[in-house]
Amino acid sequence: MGYVTFKVLFWICAFVVFYTYVGYGVVLYVLLSLKRLIFKDKGIKTTNIDSIKLPDVSFVVAAYNEEDWILNKIENGLLFDYPKNKITHVFVTDGSSDKTPAIIEEYPFPEDVKWKLFHSPERKGKIAAVERIMPFIETPITIYTDANTDVNKEAIKRIVAHYEDEKVGGVAGEKRVSMLNEDSANSAGEGFYWKYESTLKKWDSELYSVVGAAGELFSLRTNLYQAVPKDTVIEDFYMTLKIAMKGYKIKYESGAYAVETASATVGEELKRKIRIAAGGHQAISRLTPLLNIFKYGILSFQYISHRVLRWTLTPICMILLLISNVFLALGGSMFFKIILAAQVLFYVLALIGYLLEKRKLKFKAFFIPYYFCVMNYAVIRGFFRFIKGSQSVVWEKAKRMEVNS
Repeated sequence: MGYVTFKVLFWICAFVVFYTYVGYGVVLYVLLSLKRLIFKDKGIKTTNIDSIKLPDVSFVVAAYNEEDWILNKIENGLLFDYPKNKITHVFVTDGSSDKTPAIIEEYPFPEDVKWKLFHSPERKGKIAAVERIMPFIETPITIYTDANTDVNKEAIKRIVAHYEDEKVGGVAGEKRVSMLNEDSANSAGEGFYWKYESTLKKWDSELYSVVGAAGELFSLRTNLYQAVPKDTVIEDFYMTLKIAMKGYKIKYESGAYAVETASATVGEELKRKIRIAAGGHQAISRLTPLLNIFKYGILSFQYISHRVLRWTLTPICMILLLISNVFLALGGSMFFKIILAAQVLFYVLALIGYLLEKRKLKFKAFFIPYYFCVMNYAVIRGFFRFIKGSQSVVWEKAKRMEVNS
């Protein structure tokens, strides 16, 4: 390969990496500014949640061996600022071999609280468990959450407010990571990542639609639920995008949030990221029509920019960017030498973050570059796992940091 070829490769890769992690956010901000100017829109309107209609909802908790968390989850759900007679608390514990079902069954629910427990000893994965109980859901809105999260008490009101717009088919809540140990690599990295992600999702929602919801807290119109393939890895993402492809919008509500602790270690978070990446590649392969920007327009633009690039080209471009930079720097260009030095410094900081994490030392500045590298490494690992077909919907959960009582 000649100098010119390396130069072209460098700039293409630099553009892809920059656009994926920074440029798309800039483009979103510009588009939103123009939208607000043209349509005299001041941005996302705050709804008076005390004046909205309050439909019946089902609050679904899928729990597998969550005996350490389920009691807290039950009590958290009983604190919602929502009429008790309009909420049905639904617990599905399929496959659980610990005390999770018993804790739910034996809990002294108040007489005015509606609740249901579904349990099957067979473990088929989360989506199979959810699909099994959906025929029993009788409310117009279904809200899904994970068992190891705390949801704020105003969440349901803020979620259902969006459904007054008939074009809204689903609402994604915000995931927040509790910083029990803010200086740990994973707390710093995961927390920073989700804050940035939340901003992008908020802008996506205001522009048109969120491109996929996170399973910690999301909802949909019950009549729009459709069964997904049993081997779907990230069912929440796939499920909500299928609804968006029908012409409905998936809105984002930062005022409805689920809080969970960070993974216990970066190694535990890596397992989770590899699984999600494998699921991302699977979803892309099954949602190929959504790549047609001429059919789906702005939804395709958001999907490709926010999701597809991260799960496909960008990690490869990061590698090629470094390789091409080395050859260009050897050509004598001071500009490419400076850029190479900056790249090397970034990876050195990531390496230091890795070494500090191993020694349980706390210097947050090194952890964010480390976490960024871990995320992109996970995408590559996830791709090969997807190709081999070795990612099962039945998986062992990442260990979370323990809450000190």
